[in-house]
Amino acid sequence: MVLKGVPAILSPDMLHVLASMGHGDKLVLADTNFPSSSVCVGEGGPRLIRADGHTIPQLLEAVLHLLPLDTYVFAPACLMDLVNKDKNAGMETPPVWSVYQQLLDQAEGRRVEMTKLERFEFYKQAKESFAVMHTGETALYGNLILQKGVIPVVPS
Repeated sequence: MVLKGVPAILSPDMLHVLASMGHGDKLVLADTNFPSSSVCVGEGGPRLIRADGHTIPQLLEAVLHLLPLDTYVFAPACLMDLVNKDKNAGMETPPVWSVYQQLLDQAEGRRVEMTKLERFEFYKQAKESFAVMHTGETALYGNLILQKGVIPVVPS
């Protein structure tokens, strides 16, 4: 992609999806294990964008250059929570979550709240999203949903 100010990692399809989204629309950044094709199947389902070979932190940083997060909701970012089996086994908080937090806070210039959704609730929310960007992210529990906000009007 040869455009000024547009991160090269964002393909034309990704740019089209980001530009087509409206206030409140959701974008799923899905890890490599996420059932993206199943979630996107059917009439009226989310659009599937392939971003194989790229990690979610790489894509998140690029997306956040262009996509404002929703300031009208408590948490414009959602993670897939650990399933009970992993919690009971003592699995630690996935390290990638702190990377996401840092990137979100940096991009927005403020603390961005993230919530955790139970696995099947996350799938439900994903099916209702505008698009699913299937990545090459290998971190367990690497999935993330972003809710698009608005670009404020700057007085002249």
